[in-house]
Amino acid sequence: MTDFPWRQVVLLSSALSVAGGAIVLAFVRDGPFSSAPAPFDPRMVFRLLAERGTRLANLGYLGHMWELYAMWTWVPVFLVGALEGQGSTASLAGTIAFSVIAVGGLGSVVGGVLADRWGRTAITSAAMVVSGASALSAAMLFDASLWLLVSVLFVWGFTVVADSAQFSAAITELSPPQYVGTSLTMQTAMGFLLTLFSIQLVPMVVDSVGWSLAFAMLALGPVVGVAAMLRLRALPESTRLAGGRR
Repeated sequence: MTDFPWRQVVLLSSALSVAGGAIVLAFVRDGPFSSAPAPFDPRMVFRLLAERGTRLANLGYLGHMWELYAMWTWVPVFLVGALEGQGSTASLAGTIAFSVIAVGGLGSVVGGVLADRWGRTAITSAAMVVSGASALSAAMLFDASLWLLVSVLFVWGFTVVADSAQFSAAITELSPPQYVGTSLTMQTAMGFLLTLFSIQLVPMVVDSVGWSLAFAMLALGPVVGVAAMLRLRALPESTRLAGGRR
């Protein structure tokens, strides 16, 4: 792995980030429903956490984030081990892992369309049920047929991120309009902070007991996330989601 062209990857990623920022500056404008900016108030962080709706939406997001980035980070390594164990060339791992992660783009589009039709709590819960089950299934199929294993990984890649945008959308609908930016910033900061722990835990668990328990650990995130979103669905606040489609 020492000859991996990581500098080119970092440079390309950085260039794409700069290009994305330039596109936003040049072409993105406030929509018709934007609110006047409010003065910065750090107390709003605690107020937003005290609100049932935003608190549960954030808890659902944290469950989602516990799984997502750890899966993206370690599924290539998982595939290398699975392929080598079956006597196949490990060079396939990169291609398969890229495809498994890339299919999430389609999952995000489908998740957004269905959430607008059937409701945010319904789609986020369904996506987390399937992704959590896929995490458990993938670990159990470590030594199974490559076609079966890859099929499960594609389902996992599709569903693990299909709900992602819906948590941000839910926060914009549940938060006070003038403090949507504060609420989204808080959500994002908490989510990415949590990923530091799940990403670091996976290899530690793998070294101790193998992939089975490592991926089972990731499935705990969807369990918590589903519980939070179903609780949110039962609250009056949920009628503010997706035009009343909870």
